[in-house]
Amino acid sequence: MAPQREEDIAHLFRRAGFGASAADVDRFARLGIVSFSTAVSYLLNYQAQPDDVDAKIGQAGYVSVASPARFAPTSVINDARQRLLFRMVHSPRPLQEKMALFWHNHFATAHSKIAGDTSSEEATRLLSAKPAEDAGGVRGQMTLLRDYALGNFRDLLIEIAKDPAMLFWLDGRTNVRARPQENFARELMELFTMGVGTFTESDVYAGARVFTGWNLSRPGAGAAQRYTFNYAANNHETTAKEFTFAIYPDGNRVIPARAASAGMQDGIDLINAVAAHPKTGPRLARKLYEFFINETDEPDAALIDEVAGIYYARGYEIEPMVRRLLLSSQFRDPANYNKRFSWPVEYVVRALKEVGWTGFSLGDALTPLTNMGQQLLEPPDVSGWNLGTGWFSTGAMLARMNFASQLATNQRFALRDSFRGVGSTPESVLSEALDRLMPADFDSGGEAALMDYLRSGAAWSGSDAQLLTKVPGLVHLIVGSGEYQLN
Repeated sequence: MAPQREEDIAHLFRRAGFGASAADVDRFARLGIVSFSTAVSYLLNYQAQPDDVDAKIGQAGYVSVASPARFAPTSVINDARQRLLFRMVHSPRPLQEKMALFWHNHFATAHSKIAGDTSSEEATRLLSAKPAEDAGGVRGQMTLLRDYALGNFRDLLIEIAKDPAMLFWLDGRTNVRARPQENFARELMELFTMGVGTFTESDVYAGARVFTGWNLSRPGAGAAQRYTFNYAANNHETTAKEFTFAIYPDGNRVIPARAASAGMQDGIDLINAVAAHPKTGPRLARKLYEFFINETDEPDAALIDEVAGIYYARGYEIEPMVRRLLLSSQFRDPANYNKRFSWPVEYVVRALKEVGWTGFSLGDALTPLTNMGQQLLEPPDVSGWNLGTGWFSTGAMLARMNFASQLATNQRFALRDSFRGVGSTPESVLSEALDRLMPADFDSGGEAALMDYLRSGAAWSGSDAQLLTKVPGLVHLIVGSGEYQLN
């Protein structure tokens, strides 16, 4: 086994990425990624890698996409979803994509609401566009989340508050002094930063007044016309706003009255305050701990405290928090392996990377993903998806098993070819499959059942015809198993 396929490296690329294909393993070896520490450095220092993955769409050797017309990920929502999946499969910056997914759930924003207020095409643009490809220079929300993936959390909060998709999603575009809109202020405190129990309804109302005037305009003409953030001073409520928690380092709880022309500072002051709040660091540290290390057991309190301390000491930077988690002894502790339940998109992308994608279209994954309970760019509400065991209704698990069957059948010829050299015995086939797919350990009964499957029927010969039937069937059983759903 190549060194970079050892268990802790494989664990790292599942948690801080989406798994590693055989091609990934070869590329990592060429880059000199042969130890855990070099792998962590590679993942964290992703800006050293090119961000040219979108240019690979449609090229041979990459998973294909499907579109009824010209592929248009900035205007057709299913094309946007396929581009996100393509990046997860192929990006040389897997941690950047993994963190973008994390933030997509944290700042949950749904296409359907924006589309209802604009159009499906405009909503897709606001979520998916990249400035270099958009006539109006629009930076979609997913591009924003990618840009700040491991960046400064306070700065990300400011950008999110100004993000046109968020302004539609939480009705900030209608937040004016005559009728303050509370949605964004509430979620800023409850979901994005401090958490439940840290603020009162009076804080929500004060926060709504803080963000009056943080609205939208639509400059430009033709294809260049766009929605963009606009601070409308005439819509800002200028009186003082008092909170039940400290806004300023000296403990002052009142944002002072300001002239309307300077009123945007009210929002900056509140964002500074919630970013600095003593509950925000621990809450974010715990959420990152559950995402990267273990979501099923009570977290390591000392490590949570340490990572929260890093958050404050490093001025709200996310990268040193994630670095500490990935390099922790807890991360590499085998007791924490397979202690996360794979999100549907993690499951699908990992399966594509480990099973193969030749002749497979990402368009074929969209309906299965929805049936599993996760439609990208369409979280169910402001709280995001219901994680952990919440993914596993009977119907959702059936959808995973059906996808495993669909993919294994689609890849049957490639699987036969790749197992030819190890197909002399059913034991060697099972060993190769488990080494390639690396599910959580089966108990003795589960592994025996897999062996029984291989041995059933005609005596084992390892012929092409036998491999063409048995290997895809075995892969289906493993990828559809409960053991493979653990990350």
